[in-house]
Amino acid sequence: MQRHFDEQIADLKQALLLMSGRAEAIIRKALESLARRDPALAEEVFGDDSAIDRMEIDIEESCIQLLALQQPLASDLRLITAALKISADLERIGDHAVNIAQTAQRLVALRSTITPDPEIEDMARRARAMLSDSIDAFLRADGALGRNVCARDDQVDALHESVFRILLTHMMADPRTINPSLEYLLVSRNLERVADLATNIGEDAVFLAEGKNIKHGGGAVAVGGGG
Repeated sequence: MQRHFDEQIADLKQALLLMSGRAEAIIRKALESLARRDPALAEEVFGDDSAIDRMEIDIEESCIQLLALQQPLASDLRLITAALKISADLERIGDHAVNIAQTAQRLVALRSTITPDPEIEDMARRARAMLSDSIDAFLRADGALGRNVCARDDQVDALHESVFRILLTHMMADPRTINPSLEYLLVSRNLERVADLATNIGEDAVFLAEGKNIKHGGGAVAVGGGG
């Protein structure tokens, strides 16, 4: 019985790993469609998002089954409940990739020649790294890495504010840049949200590793005991 449960937990971790890989890939593809102004590549993002949606449903069903039939305790309970939240966060990351791909298509229609500011490229790099590290932290139950991911969110927030100021300057200097600048502002906002979701996963990694809820500046409350 225990062996079967351990195999189910291993399968759950593998499913999360595959889903996170899809989430990283869809963000990369959406940003590539934006950089290349490639509407066909953007269309691929929409199909990829549907696959991520199905993966979330499968993981949710697995978690519910484990909770109902196995009645897990301590660290296993923390892992399963966190996995439920993480799969939802990964699904939302797919939605943000779709938003970026839609922006790529609109920029093609606008025939805009404006290119992303370096700050947006930096945001994309940082958000993707946070996502990768947050999943790694969760799967390894590495609380220190999870906290590190959370700390890096402020850097992405600062870049988002910088992008807003830069794009506002562009729009004030040349009204012809207003529409494409607003589109890039949406890209920046979506990347900022990806970093927020990666932060959520980092917090879940701390919860798994330490039994502590550090959301909203917490960190002193232990949940579910050791194990």
